[in-house]
Amino acid sequence: MVFLNAAAQQGSMWPTIIMFVAIFAIMYFLMIRPQRKQQKKIDNFRNGLQVGQEVVTAGGIYGKIKSIENGIVMLEIAHNVVIRVDVSVIYPNPAAAQASAQ
Repeated sequence: MVFLNAAAQQGSMWPTIIMFVAIFAIMYFLMIRPQRKQQKKIDNFRNGLQVGQEVVTAGGIYGKIKSIENGIVMLEIAHNVVIRVDVSVIYPNPAAAQASAQ
């Protein structure tokens, strides 16, 4: 009789499972999905890089692309000052993007 009473009090696991699925769905739509969309946007930008384009590095260095070769970008940061950076640290220059939008 004690075993039947304990089983009746325990109830079903379905509400708990549904709650976890709902929490995962909320996390996916509020965090994971927007992050993936942003990463896809950045990847498309990096695939479309062109010589002469103004960009900024992950470290905050602004410059103009002089050449692109095998994932390496030659970036002019001042007159006759060129540095080599990996394409993965290149982001759009917000000031240049805003100026071209107007």
